Amino acid sequence: MADRADGRTTEPYPDLEVGHPKDWAVGVPGILHSMEPALARMGLSRTARLALAINQRDGFDCMSCAWPDPSHRNVLEFCENGMKATTWEATPVTVPREFWREHSLTSLQGRDEYWLGRQGRLVEPVHKRAGSDHYEPIAWDDAFGIIADRLNALETPDRAAFYTSGRTANETAFLYQLFVRAFGTNNLPDCSNMCHESTGTALLSTIGVGKSTVHYDDFAKADLVIVMGQNPGTNHPRMLTALEETKRAGGRVVSVNVLPEAGLIRYRNPQKVRGLLGKGTAIADRFLQIRSGGDMALLQAVSRRVLDAEDAAPGTVLDHDFLDRHTMGLEAFRAHLADLDEATVLAATGLDPDEIDALAADYLAADRVIITWAMGLTQQRKAVATIREIVNLLLLRGNIGRPGAGASPIRGHSNVQGDRTMGIWEKMPERFLAALEAEFGFPVPREEGADSLQTVQGLQRGDLDVFVAMGGNFVGAISDTDAAERAMRGAKLTVQVSTKLNRSHVVTGEEAIILPTLGRTEIDLQDGRPQFVSVEDSVCAVHASHGAIPPVAHGLLSEVAIVCRLAEATLGGRHGIPWREFERDYDLIRDRIARVVPGFESFNDDVRRKGGFVLPNGPRDARRFDTPTGRAMITVNELEHLERPEGRLILQTLRSHDQFNTTIYSLNDRYRGIRKGRDVVFVHPDDLTELGLVDGQRVDVVSEWPGEPDRRMPNQRVVAYPTARGCAAAYFPEANVLVPLASAAEESNTPVSKAVIVRLEAVGPEPAPPRAPVS
Repeated sequence: MADRADGRTTEPYPDLEVGHPKDWAVGVPGILHSMEPALARMGLSRTARLALAINQRDGFDCMSCAWPDPSHRNVLEFCENGMKATTWEATPVTVPREFWREHSLTSLQGRDEYWLGRQGRLVEPVHKRAGSDHYEPIAWDDAFGIIADRLNALETPDRAAFYTSGRTANETAFLYQLFVRAFGTNNLPDCSNMCHESTGTALLSTIGVGKSTVHYDDFAKADLVIVMGQNPGTNHPRMLTALEETKRAGGRVVSVNVLPEAGLIRYRNPQKVRGLLGKGTAIADRFLQIRSGGDMALLQAVSRRVLDAEDAAPGTVLDHDFLDRHTMGLEAFRAHLADLDEATVLAATGLDPDEIDALAADYLAADRVIITWAMGLTQQRKAVATIREIVNLLLLRGNIGRPGAGASPIRGHSNVQGDRTMGIWEKMPERFLAALEAEFGFPVPREEGADSLQTVQGLQRGDLDVFVAMGGNFVGAISDTDAAERAMRGAKLTVQVSTKLNRSHVVTGEEAIILPTLGRTEIDLQDGRPQFVSVEDSVCAVHASHGAIPPVAHGLLSEVAIVCRLAEATLGGRHGIPWREFERDYDLIRDRIARVVPGFESFNDDVRRKGGFVLPNGPRDARRFDTPTGRAMITVNELEHLERPEGRLILQTLRSHDQFNTTIYSLNDRYRGIRKGRDVVFVHPDDLTELGLVDGQRVDVVSEWPGEPDRRMPNQRVVAYPTARGCAAAYFPEANVLVPLASAAEESNTPVSKAVIVRLEAVGPEPAPPRAPVS
């Protein structure tokens, strides 16, 4: 057993089993693995009621990802992980009052995320007094009073930060940012800072909108879908159905990733007979196993081949009419790529020239192309430049603003995109701030606030005293775990609005408060009338979400009610904002959103329409680009080759299959062959030989960052795995301890969790245990 700097032990999981990775996803096992936990933990009646309501027009929006809903929905419109997320939230198990007496914070700090989450739903506010090692139950009004007192005693509002998780609904998010800005700060870090901030930065600067430019139905119309840095089978499984529709309509799919993923090899659709009884559908026609950090080089190389094809047959390859009318920068881009060094590309990507030629041929043969990506791209140092290269490649042949084509970032949290639309951003544009000021009549602060990494750094410096989190698990999700936790312990007050326990509840400031809240699955009654909220998915569609079951306990408040009561306690009658009215009737919130946020002008009417409504999107709808030039920008980006020092590996963090963000549903990752444990590091067999290690050996994973002490994740089991050569992988959030706080993407300041230079230090000789049988 080893000890980490934060005091947690790292004793190996004693029952860890390692089998072989699978080459297909879902099918009957997907049904069994989703329904067995639900029936065991909730019973038949509760499970059936919820299963029939997930992602339905009169039901609740699944909290496990932001994948859009098809026009024609199935009776059971959810995936395995969606049902697990629902079971996790809707469990009837609650945390009893005696729990707080029996468990000190010191003891809870030794527990992992899996254990903490399994204790049940939080049902009453609790308060950790300064100097105490225990939380104690507290009345709602007393809790709000303490928070208000601490906020109002600050020297300046900028000494507080207000974090937001992507599960927060539009109505809550709008009120939350309204409260924060009325309080006087733009310190609004959110989970997007840690995932798709690079996407927004790149797309805003090139096409004028930081969102997807496709509809759901475009996947069935595409000739080619290129899936980059993404594992749909685990992180948004319903996307596999859309990719199956691409294939069934005659389109092709190319996967570009460091690891092979089962869902992109073959998909057995549980809604179809061929998925239940047959072999299902082969998804990826081509798999390019790229080296970590090589995506930008690949995209430039493909664009170079497209330009070469145009030179060989002038006027027949590029979409000259589109380029002339709607873009700028082509000639500078062409000149830049003329000097692209093929040897550098091959070293950066780890691919053969013929693999790159084949991808270019696929692109050239397709009239309609979608490029879709997730955090495998956004958490690289050159992430913003890499996504700009996606835009460059799409623009060359006019693949934005027509059916079956476009840029498609896939968000991993259910309303992270809607939260940003509603104003949850530390640097909202002036047009939003001016509209907010005109609507509510108070001077809205203009100074840019702190993002997630800057919040940790502010806590480190002592510039922040109060940290408030509307959902999420900030210290579990942020990079450089030990440094982040030390920083959080320096706060004077930490506040968490949550449904269940996680690491952020046990790493506190001098004083701490937990405010329990309703889940999305639960009916929200205000003055005896049911209320609903709304969310925005990855393709800019907005729809309502209605709770389906009674609250797990009497006295729980909704997130909207918590924000309203906290705002009223803190601000009093300042600015004349009608917080009590907003709490009683969510339509009144939507009326205000309609006057502030573009695209929501008829919000209350539109959200009640069958299926909701789709927000306007200039590039998608009209090839209109809201950039300073009014044109889409083809950009020049300097290629940076990520060097791997001798004896080192490039590590990425990733999720297991039974996981949503930092929430661990079980200790299994069945598509990768892991059961009953998470203390593993995946390494290519040839790299193990080169490093003098063997499959099954125990190692310390040590990350290196110039000028700083090494960071260490002790006692991990090496798993020989078909990852790209020179690359390794370990589970998030455990491996966050290896990601330096200073390692951030250029321009977006997103933690670089997909390019961590590590060495493996053998703990001791250990024979390789046999692989477990495939199950």
